[in-house]
Amino acid sequence: MTPAQAAVLLLAGLAGGLVNAVAGGGSLITFPALLGIGLPPVSANVSNALSVAPGYGASVLGSRADLVGQGRLIRHVLPTAVLGTVGGSVLLLATPRAVFDIVVPFLVLGATAMLAFQARLRAVVGQPRAHSRGRAAATPHLVVFLCGLYGGYFNAALGLLLIAGLALVLDEPLRRVSALKNVLSATVGAVTVLVYGVFGPVNWAATAVLVPATMLGGFLGARFARRLPPGVLRAVIIAFGTTVGVALLARAF
Repeated sequence: MTPAQAAVLLLAGLAGGLVNAVAGGGSLITFPALLGIGLPPVSANVSNALSVAPGYGASVLGSRADLVGQGRLIRHVLPTAVLGTVGGSVLLLATPRAVFDIVVPFLVLGATAMLAFQARLRAVVGQPRAHSRGRAAATPHLVVFLCGLYGGYFNAALGLLLIAGLALVLDEPLRRVSALKNVLSATVGAVTVLVYGVFGPVNWAATAVLVPATMLGGFLGARFARRLPPGVLRAVIIAFGTTVGVALLARAF
């Protein structure tokens, strides 16, 4: 790896970690950077997943104040996140990614629209507190499992999908949903580190450059997100999600 390539990855890691903490979708920065220095797509994908995982952990530290009172929910959904991530990782390593590359942009754009029209959707489905106990308990697990499946297969915009889904089924302020998103993203990242580290074609030199950069970016991004008013944070997430979805759609077609 040349110094110029290392510099590109360092900048991409800082930007990607910050964006992941604020809105999700930072992998749209780091993944193309890995492709740009010459890594094959599958190697770039698994190397990217390993590289952004520590940044998610740093985001948890930066948003820990907004996790107060969410311990019980976190303990309930973490096994679901692990199960979904394992399933997605197996799909990536065992099947072609061509079909999923076409589906990914529509998932991202759909999640962005779900967040943008959250109030109207809640008016249709009802507030989370209005559901029966069994239904209310099952809905977050379904969201977390599907997002884990997605994150295990292709990590880009995982945080965006988590925010959109969790904001629809949980009666919490967006900043607390964002903090929970950081915990679940870190869990998905930890599982992919274990699976891809053993079975995936990881480029460890590129990963070594990206890891500290995404950690610093993730920590700073989480602290920045806490200072944003809810309306501004929502607008940032929606704007970035639309950009991510359109960019992925252009790359797929």
